[in-house]
Amino acid sequence: MVYESSYETGRKPFTPDLQRGKWEKPTDFIFACCGLALKLDIFVVSYWFYFDMGLFGILPYYFYMAVYMVPLLVIHSFMGQFSSSGFISAFRLSPFFKGMGYVSVFLSIASLLFYSIFAIVPLVFILHSLRPTMPWSCEGLGNVGNLTTICDMNISESDAISTLANETNFDVLHTTETHIPSVLFFKQHFESLGGGFFTVEEDSQFSWTIVGFSAMIWGIIACLFWSFPEAAKFGKLLRYLILSALILLSLCLVRFLFLPGALDGLLHFVKPQMHSMANGGVSMTIVVLQAFGSGWGSVMSLSSFNKFKTNIMRYSWIIAFGQTLVYILFGMVSFILNHYFREMSVSSYDLYIETNWVLYLSSASALASLEWANLWTIIYYSMLLISSLIVMITQIFTVLTSLFDEFEFLRVHKQRVTYGLIGFLAFCSLLFCTNHGVVFSSAVSLDAILTYSVMHLLLILAVLWIYGRERFQRDIEFMLGQPFASWKVFILRYIAPLFLIYTLLVGLFISSMEHIYQSTLVLFISLILVVLPLLFIPGYGMYITYQNTGGFCNRFRRACRPTDWYPQEMENRQQYEEVVGNSDLTHQLYEVTEEVN
Repeated sequence: MVYESSYETGRKPFTPDLQRGKWEKPTDFIFACCGLALKLDIFVVSYWFYFDMGLFGILPYYFYMAVYMVPLLVIHSFMGQFSSSGFISAFRLSPFFKGMGYVSVFLSIASLLFYSIFAIVPLVFILHSLRPTMPWSCEGLGNVGNLTTICDMNISESDAISTLANETNFDVLHTTETHIPSVLFFKQHFESLGGGFFTVEEDSQFSWTIVGFSAMIWGIIACLFWSFPEAAKFGKLLRYLILSALILLSLCLVRFLFLPGALDGLLHFVKPQMHSMANGGVSMTIVVLQAFGSGWGSVMSLSSFNKFKTNIMRYSWIIAFGQTLVYILFGMVSFILNHYFREMSVSSYDLYIETNWVLYLSSASALASLEWANLWTIIYYSMLLISSLIVMITQIFTVLTSLFDEFEFLRVHKQRVTYGLIGFLAFCSLLFCTNHGVVFSSAVSLDAILTYSVMHLLLILAVLWIYGRERFQRDIEFMLGQPFASWKVFILRYIAPLFLIYTLLVGLFISSMEHIYQSTLVLFISLILVVLPLLFIPGYGMYITYQNTGGFCNRFRRACRPTDWYPQEMENRQQYEEVVGNSDLTHQLYEVTEEVN
């Protein structure tokens, strides 16, 4: 394969952004990637697949982490760090697959639209916690019609359960559905107090209150980008936000240990169970994909701010274990909260407590039972708000980075583009200020599993097969300054794709099960936001092929060849030319010299 410059293909050469900056500290890259694990929708959509397994069910995660999560992190980090560019321009490695970069922008923006709900909910509870009496507490609940709530169970401790059971005449076919006040409080924003959670059978209801909170969230995000526009400052912001979120999470975890049933929940979390490990073999394939953020290509863009010699091999393992710690902490909190509500109904077969979005909605009622309830509610939901903001601003940052790297004319209008994108996201996210928007977000999150699996398979094809095993191994050894074992390449080429295909099948099954209970509209939205963009990848590849000259085979080969693929810093570039050999590398200077001669 001969290296080409963009001049040979008739396309505009890549112009690096010399003002893009670097991380202030190498560990900022680790913090930024660990922050991707705060993508908390995984704790909502995968509840039945993950949170009923416990610590023993996480064991398959470590196996998947070794065979394809860490290897994929290495590939993402290699492309971003070697090219010093975001997830669009990094595909100079093989322009035929550059459409993956544009699809990544679309998927990232699509995920940001629905992810705002995970920041809106904490803000709602934080602001209402400033009131002397919280509206979801038993004192401030008010009239909820004929619905039974857990407040009705406080009649007399153990007698409350039997009283409710007697009301049902011990009919095993009839259950008393008991609602969580905090869930009802949130549903009141949509004037919907039906028996279940938001369903597509209900009429679509728009909440202007939620719109106001949404505007506040996007306003906060705009202020953060105004105050921390550069990579070094932004990395420092992420570092402190992530540390703050983990500290608050740890404080809440310690406080939750004093809830009734908390120790049973913690014991259930750490108790070895074989069926948990069996279930983990399926569900952990979902969790592993969350390492790459709410969009796709985030790690690639984040690594582009590393120094050229940063040891991405060691950092990838640190990131993997750091994200595992986040999952374990949130898993423990979820188990404790679920057992707190389960403790109320354990004495009766006729009693069902509707716990929904336990980390987001049901948790507020558990907090209301504590001393200093207002304070603990503010602390807990501040942690959730910070976690959601971390994911959102990181995703926006990677999208902007990729756009500025690819399109030179946008660099002179960075502020306009930044606030224009935030304004666009704020407007389009109004769809998810309806009760149906909550359902849509769950379905789209699950459907994204299919897309991410396909994108990773194509990435392995582009890097390890089209670009080539030998060239990849040579480049990464040059960048790291250390050997890269052939067995690692073997895992990337042969083992990782097998598990990605398995993940694809699992995602297909889960997605199909989700859409059985959803409307045609949800399916239509999923096709537009998740599935159809994949067709753009081969379409753009054919467009690049058509731009070249010669027969089809020659056009295709030239479309797959790397263009302008070399380190951006001059010193590293000169050393790379010596390693590769000048006869195998052409660039602008050589092109001009040949034309003059």
